[in-house]
Amino acid sequence: QVQLVESGGGLVQAGGSLRLSCAASGSIRSTNAMAWYRQAPGKQRELVATITIGGSTNYVDSVKGRFTISRDNAKNTVYLLMNSLKPEDTAVYHCNAEIVPLVPGFSFVAHYYWGQGTQVTVSS
Repeated sequence: QVQLVESGGGLVQAGGSLRLSCAASGSIRSTNAMAWYRQAPGKQRELVATITIGGSTNYVDSVKGRFTISRDNAKNTVYLLMNSLKPEDTAVYHCNAEIVPLVPGFSFVAHYYWGQGTQVTVSS
């Protein structure tokens, strides 16, 4: 059983900062790419940032220069540092990870797992 648990959301004023964390736990053989998504009320889920196992990153244009994704491979944890927050960043933030679970035998099939989400609210 693999679980992703997010933390770090909350209420912040515009211009403030928050740091989200997402820890993967359970029977894990390896963790590949990790990512953060967000979903605002009435909108589709949006990919915010991704990071490969080697540390290469990509961001949606609206957060470039403000958000930083990072990871600690030893802890199977991904982070999202959000600076200069804007009201339009308000959303539920979900982490996603491509994980090869540790199962009996020699299976190396990866699966995508989601966290439960953490609310980020930015007031104007």
